[in-house]
Amino acid sequence: MPQHAPTPGPGWGLVAATSFAPVTWGTTYVVTTLALPDGHPMWSAALRALPAGLVALAVGRALPRGGWWLKALVLGILNIGAFFPLLFVTAYLLPGGVAAIFGALSPLVVALLALPLLGERPTRWRLTWGVLGVVGVALMVLAPGAALSVPGVLAAVGGALSMALGTVLSKRWGRPVGPVPYAGWLLTAGGLVIVPLALLTEGAPPALDGPALAGYAWLGVAGTLLAYVLWFRGVGRMPAGAVAFLPLISPLVATLLGWAVLAEALTPVQGVGFAVALLAVACAQWTPRRRPATHSSTPATTAASATSPVPRVAPVAGSAPGAGEPTAGGPPFAGFAASPPGGTGDGAAADGDGDGDGDGPADGTSPAISSATTNEACRTAPSDRLPDVASSGSS
Repeated sequence: MPQHAPTPGPGWGLVAATSFAPVTWGTTYVVTTLALPDGHPMWSAALRALPAGLVALAVGRALPRGGWWLKALVLGILNIGAFFPLLFVTAYLLPGGVAAIFGALSPLVVALLALPLLGERPTRWRLTWGVLGVVGVALMVLAPGAALSVPGVLAAVGGALSMALGTVLSKRWGRPVGPVPYAGWLLTAGGLVIVPLALLTEGAPPALDGPALAGYAWLGVAGTLLAYVLWFRGVGRMPAGAVAFLPLISPLVATLLGWAVLAEALTPVQGVGFAVALLAVACAQWTPRRRPATHSSTPATTAASATSPVPRVAPVAGSAPGAGEPTAGGPPFAGFAASPPGGTGDGAAADGDGDGDGDGPADGTSPAISSATTNEACRTAPSDRLPDVASSGSS
């Protein structure tokens, strides 16, 4: 039977570079808690996205053309304009380890969307690890003492759905320019969408002190500009099913930082969930490969080959004595009829003609071929085609 073995999918260097994005995203929760002004999730999202987008546009020096104006707007909303505000709402309302945990839904959502939009059929291998990733996340969320807020949970789920759809559409539509100008398009479009919402919901921008400026600088440069350049580069080169697992790194980083920096509790149950989720991320980067079947792995085929008879040669009816030997100048086995491959040739089965219908001779011999067939074979013999040496010499 064919066997399956996991083989590496995308190169690990590409995986590591793309993973930089979710690692920095996982620091959002600690930075928000320690440095950013309270009660301004919309302005936090706008101040993170818009300056980084404008810098990327200045560096990339390329603007969308034609239909890419609309595509950049849609992708900017899904990846930035909707995702960032939901991310910051989640960060304000949920603990760090819980806030990014619902990103575990992304691999399964991407698997569902990739089939109709990309034609990528989800494999059992990645679906299994996707479910295990959710289990690991659930162990962390459902651990004793985890404080949950319904608006925060809804924001986290909405962010995961927005990110998943943005990832799939980014893969479907491709990237017409390099990752730097492409990130600039989406960050600028998303930032411009967020600014009016921030003005309507939160009023004027908040005053920024030293820690807030440092926090926005970190999130804008490392967590947005560099992170999204590497992220969109990976989305363009990696399978959607593989890249969808990388955001699971974000809650792992947030949990570790919450424990190490914010003194949040980390129970043994959460530790198990952490390990399961990390294992899911790693294993999802491998692709099952079908191994070709070997003779040793197909005993039925081997046994059948061992018992198959050697085709039996029978003299043609009406042939001259000694026709069982090939003649000089004639083709090998001229004047012979070979038993069909299906026949036993030894009288062991009733179907001696080997066609499976049971009408062959009971002694297992194959019926002789017609004399017309024999004559046709003889006409192709080399002795008939070569000129007569004696006659050609006397002419």
